[in-house]
Amino acid sequence: MVEVSVLTPPELVRVSHPKDYPSQIRVGVDGIIVERGFYKGLLLPQVPVEWGWNSEEFLSQGCLKAGLPPDAWLVQGTRIYKFQAVIFEEEAPEGPIKRRSLG
Repeated sequence: MVEVSVLTPPELVRVSHPKDYPSQIRVGVDGIIVERGFYKGLLLPQVPVEWGWNSEEFLSQGCLKAGLPPDAWLVQGTRIYKFQAVIFEEEAPEGPIKRRSLG
């Protein structure tokens, strides 16, 4: 099976305190980009669903993907972006292409 995710433009998540990030991330709908300095990690929206993560675990795993400590999302100056994806799947070569949106 081949799967292609077409991403929407990332949107900076603005919160008054880093502890508010989990309430702004919709598991199964939003993908995330974690950025701190030159470190950056991206996880697609389907990843936390496949692994059974909640929004805090998703943020922590995004930090690890960026090469940061898992709690870096709680540190002032770490930027979190979210995006959505439209996923195109092909079951077999020359087979029908299926389109699905997360959310």
